[in-house]
Amino acid sequence: MVMVGCRELVESNFMKKFLLAMVAAGTVALPVFSEPTKGYHTMDAMGCMLLRECTDGVTEINNLLDISSQYPNTDDFYSVSIEFNNMLVSLRQVGVKVFLADQKYFPVGHRGVYHTVGNNFFLNKAFMHRPSVLMSVMRHEGWHAAQDCMAGTINNSLVAIILPEESVPPLWREMTERTYLSAAVPWEAEATWAGKTKGMTMKALQACAAGNMWEVYEPTPLTREYLKEEGYIK
Repeated sequence: MVMVGCRELVESNFMKKFLLAMVAAGTVALPVFSEPTKGYHTMDAMGCMLLRECTDGVTEINNLLDISSQYPNTDDFYSVSIEFNNMLVSLRQVGVKVFLADQKYFPVGHRGVYHTVGNNFFLNKAFMHRPSVLMSVMRHEGWHAAQDCMAGTINNSLVAIILPEESVPPLWREMTERTYLSAAVPWEAEATWAGKTKGMTMKALQACAAGNMWEVYEPTPLTREYLKEEGYIK
């Protein structure tokens, strides 16, 4: 039990009244959090988060400790620290921010999402307690950021495949075909492959950050044609 002295109680009540008066006068602004119009665990909730209108429970990540410290098994994350932090450095160099977000913003089963317009990606806090899952999602969504870079610049809303479609191992392509709409398969198949392959996304993001994406990865004929038309390459 905590005892509060008379003086402390009076001062406490005074401060409460003072703050309320300041808020009413508009001198002090309390944080206001938006909420999705169609409830949580919906695409509407995800959209609200992607647009950075819903920010309650959404925290920017600056290093692996920002994630590992959220869980009791902090030491388990050491084995992935080098790859994770290297990816994070490259992402920040090209202007992509990473956030750890409350699961309420994700439809059921969604572990992460990259937003090509805002150049941010979001990790579902409910799943990131396992380092293997964290890295799978980080690599997958990070690959989408690299695809964004492949399409000319990280600052547009376009994405381009990085590798020839036939180079994706059948296992990952078949898995993707069972999971995604057919129109999304070319992009998701290689992202799924990258998500399960150590160092693959890290390399692509480093190429993006260094500005030699099209030297490290030969653009597909259609992508090269687009890049020439838009003046990205000669």
